[in-house]
Order: sequence, then C-alpha cells, then structure tokens
Amino acid sequence: MDMDIKLSAKTILDKDFKTGIRGYSQDEVDQFLDIIIQDYESFEKVLAKKQEEIELLKNELKTAQSQTTTSSSEARRQVPSPAYANNTNFDILKRIANLEKHVFGDKLYD
Repeated sequence: MDMDIKLSAKTILDKDFKTGIRGYSQDEVDQFLDIIIQDYESFEKVLAKKQEEIELLKNELKTAQSQTTTSSSEARRQVPSPAYANNTNFDILKRIANLEKHVFGDKLYD
C-alpha cells in the first residue's frame, strides 16, 4: 500500500528557501520545519508499526482459517450419519402408528 508521498523528513530537512528583501524570518521557518520533520519521523514510525501489525494479523487470520477448515472437514468425517437418516416416509408413518397403538391401545380405534 504505497501512498503517493512526496515529502520525507530528509527532503524537508534539506529544503533551502530563497530569501528576498522582505522575506520570512529564517529562524522561524527553520523552527517550524523542525516540528514538521519530527512529525514526519513519528508518522513514519507509526506507519511502519501498523504495517507490521497488519501483516501479523493477516498471518493469524490465515492460520485460523486453515485450522477451521481442517477441523470442520475432520468433524464431518468423524460424525456418522444417524440410522434414521435413510428412513422413508412410509417407515416413519409405520413407527408412528405402532407408537400410537402402544400408547393409546384400542381406544384409538373405537
């Protein structure tokens, strides 16, 4: 992610300004540029640290995703399909009828 950065701390430090008859105070400009240089250096450090964190998090995410994929595929292999999964509707209806007969007995058919 390379942003189009035109200035660096070194570029700011090395910049020379021409002076005119009624120009700016050179000391004031230098002090201000020193503050800008310090900010740029701080920003560069923060940016580098954030890039490292991003890379670390990307690697952790890849690891977690691969572990999730591996564990879910293993779980699918380990879970046996239930015995009733192959039953047809007719088998289920027969079982229900037998249960009703057992629970309610002859009262159901009176």
